[in-house]
Amino acid sequence: MIRHTLHDGWTLTPSGLQLPEGVAGRNVPAHVPGSAHLDLLAAGLIPDPYLDRNETELAWAHRAGWRYELTFEAEPPGDDERVDLVFDGLDTVATVELGGRVLGATANMHRSYRFDVRDLLTAGSNDLVVTFRSALEYAEEVERRLGARPHAYTHPFNMVRKMACSFGWDWAPDLQTAGIWKPVRLERWRTARFAQVRPLVTVADDGTGMVEVHVEIERAADTEVKVLVTVADQETGTTVPVGETAAVVTVGVPGARLWWPAGCGEQPLYDLQVSLARGDGEPLDEYRRRVGFRTITVNTEPDEIGTPFTVAVNGMPIFVKGANWIPDDHFLTRITRDRLARRVDQAVGAHMNMLRVWGGGIYETEDFYDVCDERGVLVWQDFPLACASYPEEDPLWGEFEAEARENVARLTPHPSLALWNGGNENLWGFEDWGWQDKLEGRTWGLRYYNELFPKIVTELDPTRFYSAGSPYSVGADARPNDQHHGSRHEWDVWNRVDYTTYRDNIPRFCSEFGFQGPPTWATLTTWIHDDPLTPTSPAFLQHQKAVDGNGKLHRGMMPHLPVPDAFPDWHWATQLNQARAVRFGIEHFRSWWPRTSGALVWQLNDCWPVTSWAVVDGDERPKPVWYGLRQAYAPRLLTFQPRGALVLIAVNDTVAEWTGEVRVERQTFTGAVLDTAKLDLVVPGRSVTRFDLPKPLITPGDARSEVLVATSAEAQATHLFGEDIELAYEPNPLKAEVVQIPGGYRVDVRAVSFARDVAVLADRVAPDAEADDMLVTIPAGRSRSFTVRTALRLADPISALTDPLVLRCANDLCERVDRK
Repeated sequence: MIRHTLHDGWTLTPSGLQLPEGVAGRNVPAHVPGSAHLDLLAAGLIPDPYLDRNETELAWAHRAGWRYELTFEAEPPGDDERVDLVFDGLDTVATVELGGRVLGATANMHRSYRFDVRDLLTAGSNDLVVTFRSALEYAEEVERRLGARPHAYTHPFNMVRKMACSFGWDWAPDLQTAGIWKPVRLERWRTARFAQVRPLVTVADDGTGMVEVHVEIERAADTEVKVLVTVADQETGTTVPVGETAAVVTVGVPGARLWWPAGCGEQPLYDLQVSLARGDGEPLDEYRRRVGFRTITVNTEPDEIGTPFTVAVNGMPIFVKGANWIPDDHFLTRITRDRLARRVDQAVGAHMNMLRVWGGGIYETEDFYDVCDERGVLVWQDFPLACASYPEEDPLWGEFEAEARENVARLTPHPSLALWNGGNENLWGFEDWGWQDKLEGRTWGLRYYNELFPKIVTELDPTRFYSAGSPYSVGADARPNDQHHGSRHEWDVWNRVDYTTYRDNIPRFCSEFGFQGPPTWATLTTWIHDDPLTPTSPAFLQHQKAVDGNGKLHRGMMPHLPVPDAFPDWHWATQLNQARAVRFGIEHFRSWWPRTSGALVWQLNDCWPVTSWAVVDGDERPKPVWYGLRQAYAPRLLTFQPRGALVLIAVNDTVAEWTGEVRVERQTFTGAVLDTAKLDLVVPGRSVTRFDLPKPLITPGDARSEVLVATSAEAQATHLFGEDIELAYEPNPLKAEVVQIPGGYRVDVRAVSFARDVAVLADRVAPDAEADDMLVTIPAGRSRSFTVRTALRLADPISALTDPLVLRCANDLCERVDRK
């Protein structure tokens, strides 16, 4: 097999009636893999789509066409040689021509395409043309032909197999991409090649790691071939006789080291090599991947409460701590392996063990799953359907089947891949969002979730669990979002009610919940240049996609914090409230383990600079909520929770028993101890223990100026007897010193009065500056040091890092309450 990439020398020509002056008639160099927007940007023909209000100015591209052209040199095929032109991904509605002959048409960015060109390839120059038409116009045509189906947002994204959020979302820009978005190459081969290699990895009862390799072979000659499988120095082969095109080879690895999720153990990976050869030993094709030996199950056996959704790895039930994952850049071809590694490292750094690849995006790249394999991050994989009803007629049915078969088979080697899920909120939408009346009996996708996808997973990857949707009341005669069954999305918080109502529900597994906040200051001011910059300035609103987003930010803040007038204070307050809401929800969910078995916050990342639910913004900076998430997902957690009366709950997410002493004090904000209790901490591994507290300890004398503080050697928890707007905070409770250290600065902070959620907003000082911790509550008389990493040498580090807009806490948002 000889593979020759065709990535260099392409040109791009836009077409269409609505092209702006300066773009019409232009022919520019094209990057492959790439997209049309990025090529026009590189040529200086359009402004940066993410900057200010440029997204709106580029709406003409929704209905444009794009012609990619390449002339390449090639040798004609030999008598017994096959030559295939392979596109790993085309975005999206395209016609492919070679030498003026049409090879085929495409309408699905989630699958690959292979064309036999042995009769078209000529000696010398060959002309390859890929012409893209508007995916929006194609979708509108399909909608007219099949009949409209309910969907979120403006465009009929449910009528074309293209990344749904490419058409805009409540956090995504409406920048509809087009282009050759994955590699393209010529493959020259003789005799036979691998059409598919599908390793199924399990662990036998005796601890032997088993790799069952299923191969499908495309033949060009009638001769026997051999398949050889090697893993961990174990080797097994088989001969595939003439006329047969499939084989199964099983290899056992005695005493295989087990792969574990982050926080549970190590992630050993084994090289797998599958070779194809002629009967005389001549090599023909090869497949290489890494595999990890583990078992993953999801317990959905009904219990006295309802239906659990408990993930177990290697037989050990775990509390899933994670987030939802969206494409990390709206322009997918800018995403590198290094960027993915940084993002997954941020997930692991916040103690996460799972990412859910959400159904409005893509099947992620090999790089993504490789990085998750290496770091022990489980992957919940949605099929790419989201917030819409999908026709079950062709052309959609055939495209769904083709993409599902290809991607289920492709992803089998990855130990991180934990489960397949039918789609996002589509079952819920049909039942509870008024779709049924609008559908008037038309198909809406049920057969995908209950028939096509489970059939394909059972056939191609029986080692993995399949769920029909999220949310989904697994195996129960209940509505899809019932808290007692399966997976649940909690969106009344944010949309309608205060975040304290998280405690009104005890879901079995919360696979979506979250709260909005703006990006970090450095990211915000890089991309938005309104003067003055306000929550309602034009470019800021362009980067706030949620319906009534600012109104929900304000209403969500009002029960807890003042709504400031000054924009820097508003920015800090909304970020703080986002962190508070997410931390509140996670601590509630974790306190109910094992009844509640998982929490996936919406969302880890952003695809551009935007006010959103993300914990890491579009320029890769962690928002304050990331630090709150890290605290709430800590392996060992103390949290005050209501169980009739206020109790202290200790959550131990480690294998080892947690022992020690917890001191619980009721203090004044000035540090005077009013009451105290000592608790013996004995919490078995992977468990939760509740501690009842004496009534005098939890009964304040002055609710406005007292706090409960629980402290152990590994964790601290605080409980206030009112909301910030009701409390008698000292507005300026901090004293600070700054010390230069290698690679940055140390900020030593001492609380002269109780200081809630102390933060060093270091990116306000330097774009690369990042603090090691944030949202740290410091009781009176205690100290805390923060390390700020930056390459910038500050002229006056003390004034810079202790500036009132940099060194912040919740207190500085609240006016002093008169103490009577």
